Amino acid sequence: MLYGQAQALQDIFANLARRAVKQEYLKQWDAYMRMALRAQNQCRMTLETLATIKNPPVLFAKQANFVAGHQQVNNGMPSAAVEPSRAGKSQFAQSRLLGKDNGERLDTGAQSAASEANQDLETVGAVNGSKDGVR
Repeated sequence: MLYGQAQALQDIFANLARRAVKQEYLKQWDAYMRMALRAQNQCRMTLETLATIKNPPVLFAKQANFVAGHQQVNNGMPSAAVEPSRAGKSQFAQSRLLGKDNGERLDTGAQSAASEANQDLETVGAVNGSKDGVR
C-alpha cells in the first residue's frame, strides 16, 4: 500500500512539474512548482516510512526500567558469596596492561635503546641545561 502511494505521489510530482514548465507567468509556475515539491516530499517521507518498517533501527539497551515504583539495580561485578547462575559460571577477563600479569608493574625508570628517528638529538644536560646554553 505504501509503495503504491509513493508511486502515485511520484506521478503527481512529474505531472505538476511538466505543467509548471509550460506556464508563461511566474505566479502560475510558482504555484505548480510548490505543489510538485510538496508531492515529492510526501513521496520521500512515504518511502522513508516503508524503509523503516522493512529495516527497523537497532537499539542496544543496556538496561530497561519497566517497573513502576522502587526497584534495585545491581550493575557491578558479582561478589564471591553469590552462587553462579544456572546458565553457567561467568568468566570475567582480567584486565591486562601491556601484557603484564596481575601484580607486576611496568618499570618506567629503566633506560631503553634510542630509536632510529632523530639520531642527531642529544640528552639534556645536568641541572643547568646543555653546555652551549642555546635552547
